Amino acid sequence: MKIYFASGNLHKKQEMQALFPEFQLVIPSEEGINFDPEETGTSFLENSLIKAQDLWNKVHQPVLADDSGICVDILKGIPGIYSARYGGKDFPQGRQDGTKPSQDEQNQFLIQQTDEVIKELVAQGAALPENPRSCRYVCAMVLYLGPQRFYSAQETMEGSLIQSLDLSRGTGGFGYDPIVILAGTDKTIAQLSSQEKNALSHRGKAARGLHQILLSLVQPSNN
Repeated sequence: MKIYFASGNLHKKQEMQALFPEFQLVIPSEEGINFDPEETGTSFLENSLIKAQDLWNKVHQPVLADDSGICVDILKGIPGIYSARYGGKDFPQGRQDGTKPSQDEQNQFLIQQTDEVIKELVAQGAALPENPRSCRYVCAMVLYLGPQRFYSAQETMEGSLIQSLDLSRGTGGFGYDPIVILAGTDKTIAQLSSQEKNALSHRGKAARGLHQILLSLVQPSNN
């Protein structure tokens, strides 16, 4: 059975296909579908629903959508839903001209902004949290079967930012993965195998919940 995945990100599609092996996942660009909804939500769930509804209106078939990002505690959740557009301390919600920094720049910006807040708190004599670099990935995922029938799951993956970009490591994953150490380990997310990441990640956990729902509702097919 074909399921449309509301994304243009091939890395995400590969992760999701492994999590829904009984189904054929298709992203809009593979069928020449124009898909670029304006993500105007104020939460991961709202943005996930916006994407799901937009694609469902075009295909009228089951849609999976997700919205995800990284939230740094000491930055009060920045960059959050703006993770893909994050432009550092001066442009936490993205640059005004719409240009996007490279991922290496975004990684550097996030470490720098975290360092600045930590230094400010120390200078003020404020008590630092036990882990001042704590962060988490968040994923809100939606299985959209129609305007009156959809399911959602939201999950997290806990971690900590590395202290310097020089310490980034790992070639797997994408986005901020090389600068996030998985909680309880000494590995960055980018050092995990695809199987490990799918088992532990925010997206993997959310997907497994919706996968079980999907299996209970429809008959899967690889055709």
